[in-house]
Amino acid sequence: MDHNALTLLVEIIDSGNLSRAAAKLKMSRANVSYHLGQLEKSVGVQLVRRTTRRVEPTEVGLRLYEHGRSIRNELAAAAETIRSLGKGLQGRVGLAVPSGYGQLVMSDWLIAFKRLYPDIVLDVIFENRVDNLVRDEVDIAVRVLPTPPDNLVARHMGEMNYVACASIDYAGQNMLPQQPEDLRHVPLITSGVVGQQLLVRAYQGELRKEIRLEPSLISEHFPFLRQGIMAGLGVGIVPDYVIRAEVERGEVVTTLRDWRLSIFGNHMYLLWMPNRHQTKAVRTMISFLLEQSQQAGSLAALG
Repeated sequence: MDHNALTLLVEIIDSGNLSRAAAKLKMSRANVSYHLGQLEKSVGVQLVRRTTRRVEPTEVGLRLYEHGRSIRNELAAAAETIRSLGKGLQGRVGLAVPSGYGQLVMSDWLIAFKRLYPDIVLDVIFENRVDNLVRDEVDIAVRVLPTPPDNLVARHMGEMNYVACASIDYAGQNMLPQQPEDLRHVPLITSGVVGQQLLVRAYQGELRKEIRLEPSLISEHFPFLRQGIMAGLGVGIVPDYVIRAEVERGEVVTTLRDWRLSIFGNHMYLLWMPNRHQTKAVRTMISFLLEQSQQAGSLAALG
């Protein structure tokens, strides 16, 4: 059994299906299927269970996968050592960040990181998907979730606090919601899934309420939502960092302050694949982001 055969098996299991593995390996799906069949024939047992959408490793396949992963990680570490001899910190970091938090908060962190490590290539994707970690170009993802996926390594970065808010002009002309149920009766500005009702959870001590709402202005682009709030188009439910400066200047007022609101979850996590080799550049980025998030949390507590 050669290294290429193990690499093929690793890519298939990591990708979850033959089509995605074929795209990563720059091969046809038929070619991947053929080489997988040859590998199974050579070992004399089935290595993966195929369905129309996914492949799952058998017990033997999982053991071979673990060996293949270890070999691949060792080869990657050796190659990194050779490339870095006599040089400063180099490499590439693929990072996926939430569209709103990434742009409004993390951009300054990433610029600071780039200044510290100018020879590291940063490839930053602003999107809100978790499954992009299966792609080789993404090493780390930052996501807001109720709980992290079981198949990923997760480090907690802090709490995400949502606020109900409106511009001074809107509040002067309209009654603001006093109870979570009142959100049903106002034009709502928030992020969500277009065409679907939004589920907002509200907590007050032991009391929990779930309200399904239909926003009138929906976007994943938080600066746009902030513009809508400032324009007096309705009541916003957004993370507090989106309108913190406007609240401090007295341009925006908040309501439902006795309630803790949640849309997609209240926890920010740093996520990565457990068995993928991490270069020194990636490990440095992980440490940097955790340090920055800890400092941001400390400043928020002081504020």
